[in-house]
Amino acid sequence: MARPRSNNPRSNVANVRLTDDEHADMEECAARLGYKNISEYLRSLHEAARKTVAEGRPEDAKFEDVAAEYPRKLVHSFHKTRLGEMMWGDSRAWLLNVAKPGSVDLIMTSPPFGLVRKKSYGNEDADSYCDWFRPFAEGFRRVLSDQGSLVIDIGGSWIPGQPTRSLYHFKLLTMLVEEYGFHLCQEHYWWNPSKLPSPAEWVNIRRIRVKDAVNSIWWLSKTPWPKASNRRVLQPYSKSMRDLLANGYVAKLRPSGHDISEKFSRDNGGSVPPNLLAVANTESNGRYQDYCREKNLPIHPARFPAALPEYFIRMLTDVADLVVDPFAGSCVTGAVAEALERNWVCCELDEQYLAGAMARFTPRPQPLPSGKEVVYEIAPPCPLPLDSAHKLPADGGRGRPPETGKTFGAISDAVAGPKRRVALSG
Repeated sequence: MARPRSNNPRSNVANVRLTDDEHADMEECAARLGYKNISEYLRSLHEAARKTVAEGRPEDAKFEDVAAEYPRKLVHSFHKTRLGEMMWGDSRAWLLNVAKPGSVDLIMTSPPFGLVRKKSYGNEDADSYCDWFRPFAEGFRRVLSDQGSLVIDIGGSWIPGQPTRSLYHFKLLTMLVEEYGFHLCQEHYWWNPSKLPSPAEWVNIRRIRVKDAVNSIWWLSKTPWPKASNRRVLQPYSKSMRDLLANGYVAKLRPSGHDISEKFSRDNGGSVPPNLLAVANTESNGRYQDYCREKNLPIHPARFPAALPEYFIRMLTDVADLVVDPFAGSCVTGAVAEALERNWVCCELDEQYLAGAMARFTPRPQPLPSGKEVVYEIAPPCPLPLDSAHKLPADGGRGRPPETGKTFGAISDAVAGPKRRVALSG
């Protein structure tokens, strides 16, 4: 008996190019799931995908579930200025339910670090850091415009009880790129020349590690092409470059293979800065601290210097753009944005820190700090002669050495800070 003709015959063929290994693996998967062949396996996968599309994308459902955990009532207006607003409460509520999607041009923030030792401002444990950060990542992706940037200043941490480093901040970066679709535009590093040697156990006592003085700053975006211009953050030319501009330069091929053309002698108004930002974080007295002491308010212990948000706000935003800091602390980002004529929103969970931040805006907004003529110099590696009598610890420093009396000397050297010179132009 002849097979009846189908009303919807499978007369079309789709070619899928596979390697031998891919074909064998697909056949094995199909057989294990009970399908007769690869065709049945693929049709089943398509049917499952079709139902998913009809019922809504999984990421949409995931976002709705996350947003429902942080309703609008968890965040409230604390203070408004001409250009910005301080919000008191959970910034996840603002990011997920209050702000308009795609309305933010720059998120400039320094979240609590994944430190081993708990701080007063509530830093998160390094092991669970990425899970804690996920709702913020959802909010960042929602509010950031396609031309906007996400800048995260984040310090590293050490494994408890041993002189090795945690990978939590690298895992965070990987998560933001691979799970949330952000692009890494460029990493920056903030070098704090005034930072004391830490951790003291490994640096000063056992002398088996060097001073940890650099924070990572991840600059990310939703697309590979956020708006940016390094002309906004040019540095003064060095003396040798000024001499070159004054006396001229002969175009030639360098020994390194770089072809230095005549364009090299063009005066562009300044040199392009490196991605190493040298900013000493030494402010201990000032308008903010005096205000907090006068009002008996806690001084936020983890303020970043105004030069950091100024650098990224200048490079990545235009006047009237919206800058947001979801971990505002004492609202340094908001104060810098106000001074640069940007709109801004700063969210902070601790009301007392916002009360102290009022010093930056009353009776009038605080201007950007001056005194940028200081230039820090980094010594080349191994500038001092080697003490050949000093032997490396055979146990890698596991055993604590006897007291030598040198620990406080090392700390005193650090307090003295690096050599400084005054730049010829600021």
